[in-house]
Amino acid sequence: MTDPNVPDPAAQPAPPAPAAPAAPAAPAAAASADPGKTLGIVGLILSIVAAIVGLIVSIVALRKSKKAGFGNGPAVAGIIIGALGTLGWLIFWGVIIAGVVAAASLCGELGPGMHEYDGVVVTCG
Repeated sequence: MTDPNVPDPAAQPAPPAPAAPAAPAAPAAAASADPGKTLGIVGLILSIVAAIVGLIVSIVALRKSKKAGFGNGPAVAGIIIGALGTLGWLIFWGVIIAGVVAAASLCGELGPGMHEYDGVVVTCG
């Protein structure tokens, strides 16, 4: 027999379920991504096409990667190629400007008209 004053243990409500574990944080891959990787690739490509721009972009990419604790091979390659390309352009334009200055100086000395100078026909002004 059961006592009406004592509740039946089977009729008791179940204890509440434990709280669900917290949702995991953002994936670790997103947190550990190299912030300068894409910029390093862009800098490498630009250093082939436009040396000085690629050099600058590659330097920025390498600094971003270093700040985050990563290495950035494409950025290093972009810096090397950009520096060599920039040096090549500086030499190219230096030679062109020196040639124009020399020609202008020679024509200044010879005066207008056609002249033969060291076996070369020079036409001035």
